[in-house]
Amino acid sequence: MHPIRQHARVLVAALTGTAVEFYDFYVYATAAALVFGPLFFPAESAAAQTMFAFMSFGIAFLARPVGAIVFGHFGDRIGRKSTLVASLLLMGISTLLIAFLPTYAMAGWIAPALLCVLRFGQGFGLGGEWGGASLLAVEYAPKGWEARFGSAPQFGAPVGFLAANGLFLLLGLCLSDADFREWGWRIPFLASAALVGVGLWVRLRISETPAFREAVEHTPPPPVPIAQLFSHHFGAVLAGTAGAVACFAIFYLATAYALAQGTTTLGYSREAFLTVQLGANCFFALGILLAVIRADRTSPRAVLTLGAGATVVLGLLFGPGLMSGSLPVVFATLSLALLVQGFVYGPLGSWLPTLYPVSVRYSGISLAFNVGGIIGGAFSPLLAQQMAAAGFGAQVGLILSLAGLLSLIGIKLARPASATA
Repeated sequence: MHPIRQHARVLVAALTGTAVEFYDFYVYATAAALVFGPLFFPAESAAAQTMFAFMSFGIAFLARPVGAIVFGHFGDRIGRKSTLVASLLLMGISTLLIAFLPTYAMAGWIAPALLCVLRFGQGFGLGGEWGGASLLAVEYAPKGWEARFGSAPQFGAPVGFLAANGLFLLLGLCLSDADFREWGWRIPFLASAALVGVGLWVRLRISETPAFREAVEHTPPPPVPIAQLFSHHFGAVLAGTAGAVACFAIFYLATAYALAQGTTTLGYSREAFLTVQLGANCFFALGILLAVIRADRTSPRAVLTLGAGATVVLGLLFGPGLMSGSLPVVFATLSLALLVQGFVYGPLGSWLPTLYPVSVRYSGISLAFNVGGIIGGAFSPLLAQQMAAAGFGAQVGLILSLAGLLSLIGIKLARPASATA
């Protein structure tokens, strides 16, 4: 196959698969913010229902490191391609089945229990997705293009976010609130089946990465990659984990938490706030583009350092901006947040692989990314929701400042590994 055609197919495979994964993941986040509280979690107040919904949302972050270990094991032993196909299937099936769940009014506590099981399945699948997609792109990249190729799965996040939010916005415009709560929220979960089909078709048409093929020709894969990772590269896991925290904290505070606050406590209509978030999403994509171009000209580490420092400053502006009472100010706040998000997220796909040799690279980047997701993505919206309920909504941005500081420390302490170490 001609190199240009092969590179194009790899980039499309990395982008589409990850877009599907993030669509599935964010469909749940949006539904948790809008409808899952009253539908699945009986409680005395709307704030408590939202809290339970976000707790179910956080289950996936606990599942992601488990998925990272399992899929990382097979990704380092049998290859990137087949592992990516399996992770996509698991994620897609879990999302599709959520569309058919009964509510609490229909089945009692069986309903939230099943919801939590499927949410675990979503997280388990995503635990093996991002790392494999990043390696697929980076290990095929021409010299000097690693950050730009590594941005292909990163662009899957704004694309998936756009698709999920856009579909929820269309449903909100076309359906009454009663119809949306009764059955309309199920449509985005059903639509996942078509998207997964496209992702599978693309991924089944690619070959194994050159770096993996070359590595196994010289040295057999380790019998237990995770054991070798922890015994020889544990410091790199810790540094990579810390480096990934800021991107998760920004994303889920600017999306799931902001949507829940905006449509309840702050009193904006669902359609107006979703429109604002869709506009702000453009700055997410712009941030990734600017970040990866600069990363190939300087280094991914330098750009991530800039982004982490900007996250610390962003934290001082985020809470007051979101609570300003002005929708244009909210738009500016979310746009700035997602622009900074591009700088702490875009170069991750090319930076994390430099910390681990090929033999344990799938396990290493998957574990670091997903444990970082627990710290930054699962706890941040839950803690922010608790702070807002206690009357400290204007101070939630301090969570971002702490996350940015932690990522800054991890990036500074990380050191590149030899490709064959």
